[in-house]
Amino acid sequence: MPVDVRVPIGLMFVIFGAILAGYGIVSASDAAMYSRSLGININLWWGLILLVFSAVMLLLARRAKKHEKPPAP
Repeated sequence: MPVDVRVPIGLMFVIFGAILAGYGIVSASDAAMYSRSLGININLWWGLILLVFSAVMLLLARRAKKHEKPPAP
């Protein structure tokens, strides 16, 4: 039973994205931190992008599993 590489990649990016987005939410009130990025909360946005990427990876892995051919007897 081979493991599709998209599953661990998707799970890894879920963890990284959740940590980064969580930090962006917690630090949203610190305007001095985001002054270098023109006031854009980079941590929150990249955390959300990583979460979307991980969702795509996991959906592709699920779709591939659904279309897998059963083994011949």
